[in-house]
Amino acid sequence: MSDDRLIVAIDLPNALEGLQLTEALGDNVSFYKIGLGMLTGGGLALANELKQEHGKRIFLDMKLFDIGATVENAVRGLAQFDLDFLTVHGDPHVVRAAKEGAAGKDMKILAVTILTSLDRADLDAGLMKAGDVPALVEERAARAFEAGADGVIASPQEAAMIRALPQAEGRLIVTPGVRPAGAALGDQKRVATPAQALKDGADHIVVGRPVWAAEDPAAAVRAILSEIA
Repeated sequence: MSDDRLIVAIDLPNALEGLQLTEALGDNVSFYKIGLGMLTGGGLALANELKQEHGKRIFLDMKLFDIGATVENAVRGLAQFDLDFLTVHGDPHVVRAAKEGAAGKDMKILAVTILTSLDRADLDAGLMKAGDVPALVEERAARAFEAGADGVIASPQEAAMIRALPQAEGRLIVTPGVRPAGAALGDQKRVATPAQALKDGADHIVVGRPVWAAEDPAAAVRAILSEIA
């Protein structure tokens, strides 16, 4: 019944709550994202348990950023767990280092373009380069692909633009900021529905709060699966 185009983000405080959610979702979900918020709450242990004991695919969302040698060493350490996706920031030196660290493993390196919770005002506050957000996302995606990224993280609003890049051929586009119709936006600013994100070229959509905060998470997942079927 699952569809691995749907990645459910387990944005919960600890591994115990995360495991309870996955048990409630059962066979409806085959792919999970575990991020920094759960790292000190047993996130890596949960990732391993879901991968090795339950056969789930795992997206480790660490958004690594540091000097090349540090990123390479960190990725090499994480690659030993045979997880599926790992995020790093999309700066070319970070992507190149991450690919070195993942050499010989199947783990895909996904480059973050611009967080889906940010808009132009946020970028101005952070002293980021001038320009429209979509254009900056497109440029960062192209540079990340050229540096060897297996895919990129971008909002669904930029998926079609990235898919049209020559460098995007054979690469993955993974879109957070996906909200089913009628769902609250939360901290997301650049959003689209699950079906629209896939139609525009995304390979995978990431949905968190609309699932784990739902009164019936399994029903929420089934509704998304029905929409994208």
